[in-house]
Amino acid sequence: MTNTVQAAPRRGLGKVGLIFACGTALFSDGYQNGVIGTVNTLIKIIYKDTPGLNLKRYSTTFSSLAFAGTFAGMLIFGLLSDRIGRKFGMILATLIVFLFAALSAGAYGAGGSVGGMLAALSAYRFLIGIGIGAEYPAGSVAAAENTEDPGIKSGSQHMLFALATDVMIDWGFVVSAFTPLVLLWIFGENHLRIVWRGSLALGTIPPLLVLYWRLRMHEPERPMKASDINDPSVVITYPFGIYSSTITTTIIGDSAPLTTSLGWNVVINLFYIPGCMIGAVIVDKVKPRMLMTIALLLQGIFGFAMSGAYGYFATPAHIAGFTIMYGLFLSLGELGPGICLGLLASKSSPTAFRGVFYGGAAAVGKVGAFAGTWAFPAIIDRFPPGPKQDSGPFWIGSGLCILSAMITFFFIPEVPENHMTNEDIKFREYLTANGFDVSLMGLKDEGTGDGNTAAEKGEAVDVARDASSDEDEKKGTENV
Repeated sequence: MTNTVQAAPRRGLGKVGLIFACGTALFSDGYQNGVIGTVNTLIKIIYKDTPGLNLKRYSTTFSSLAFAGTFAGMLIFGLLSDRIGRKFGMILATLIVFLFAALSAGAYGAGGSVGGMLAALSAYRFLIGIGIGAEYPAGSVAAAENTEDPGIKSGSQHMLFALATDVMIDWGFVVSAFTPLVLLWIFGENHLRIVWRGSLALGTIPPLLVLYWRLRMHEPERPMKASDINDPSVVITYPFGIYSSTITTTIIGDSAPLTTSLGWNVVINLFYIPGCMIGAVIVDKVKPRMLMTIALLLQGIFGFAMSGAYGYFATPAHIAGFTIMYGLFLSLGELGPGICLGLLASKSSPTAFRGVFYGGAAAVGKVGAFAGTWAFPAIIDRFPPGPKQDSGPFWIGSGLCILSAMITFFFIPEVPENHMTNEDIKFREYLTANGFDVSLMGLKDEGTGDGNTAAEKGEAVDVARDASSDEDEKKGTENV
């Protein structure tokens, strides 16, 4: 007689790793969007005496085109990820970001023209934005789908998604602020061209690191089975974030060393981290909609207080106090909208069109960010010179926080655990009730094709798995 022992399948580590493989490329989003603020500052210093250049216009265009490309990438890859697959979208997005990050670092104008170089750099920023935008409907959606794998505890689904996406973006912002500072320490203020080009060149490393991980993945099962069926708060976060170095320079003054300005910029960006980390830890308990509402209200109240005290803090003697106030303002933005926007959008639709749904929702947010990068300098110019000119945008931003909190609380539904599974079941039931043949979709265990729903059978939806997870599951069922 042969005795057999049924080994327990090793799911957790492989499944968690797959969530991070899908989401961590968003580090590049944070890095690319964050580093542009510092690059803008350096370019204005280096080329300020170049005849015929309107550097203020170039600076705004430079920052905005990445957002415009991101908008296009979100919409295009939203459709492609639903029709062709999440893995296709993720790999192509990674390659696009790598290629155009490298080209940005080596941007050159014909005959050494500074205007031509800036035009080329602007074009590359648009194209790199397409790759960044592709990550949202491909990578973020795949990460969200993997959080509802049977091997993931229901009480940690939202936390894992937040850690793999928004937390990665925020660490990208931190590294993007620290990298130019390190290069400046190394090369000095007489070699600022190396600093800005080196900062952009180092942006090629993150996509390469995640590419190998993604190549080993299998195509996620959920979209393979279900796909083929023949918000205002972002306007606050991104503009205030990318102009942090400009704000600190304004307060510190032109006479302060550049390392001082960039150093305070690093400190400000570090305030993103406590907000997103705390948000990730508590989001499963508080729930996304409620957490976002509370954080937006706190951010608005804090912003009004900071605006009223701006005249006191906007001096070199109180730069530390200003940095703390401004950093906490940004941290509250990550506690709520930063953590919850992507989570709510990625988990609120059926699998069949989740890529398009999330891509469209994210694109609307990027429209706000795109508008904000243009509106921010114009708003400052409209206020009378002095402290009011710099504090004015904070008054407006705080008002938008209150408005966003009201919209979130009254119009956005809550997203509990296993929400996507339930959405898929309801969607199949809806299609069946309206005469659609759900046998064309797959995911039959979830639907009503044989008269039973997945909930009645007690079955869970299986989602994406990578090669290592498949191997672990096979080992778990072998006779020992």
